[in-house]
Amino acid sequence: MLQKDFCYMKKDLNLKARSNSEEVGDLTDCLFCKIIKKELPSDIVYEDDDVLAFRDIKPQAPVHVLIIPKRHIESLADLTEQDKDAMGHVMFVASRLARDFGISKGYRVVANCGKDAGQSVFHIHMHLLGGRSLGWPPG
Repeated sequence: MLQKDFCYMKKDLNLKARSNSEEVGDLTDCLFCKIIKKELPSDIVYEDDDVLAFRDIKPQAPVHVLIIPKRHIESLADLTEQDKDAMGHVMFVASRLARDFGISKGYRVVANCGKDAGQSVFHIHMHLLGGRSLGWPPG
């Protein structure tokens, strides 16, 4: 994946000014922000005002869905107090999708935080994985 496809937050961006209605602005190279704005195609399985969920293009399980907040947040390490509701909603959507996909008896929700953990797109996202036996340890 080329660097231009990665999300990255400019360090001088005022985090307290973020809102759901805020334009992406300087984050025009963010792959997931482009998917949110429908500038790139994706197989969307859920959408509301705050969250988008779509199938992963390189699935690691029969069900592999990415769930993202529509507001750009780079990673778990960048969460602030104001992100609690948005991230709680992301987890609620993961639970709802697990039921909808028939995997509620066993699934995994994964967030990679940082390059060393395998995060390749720097827009926070949760992987919903299920539909097969998932081993442990995962990595």
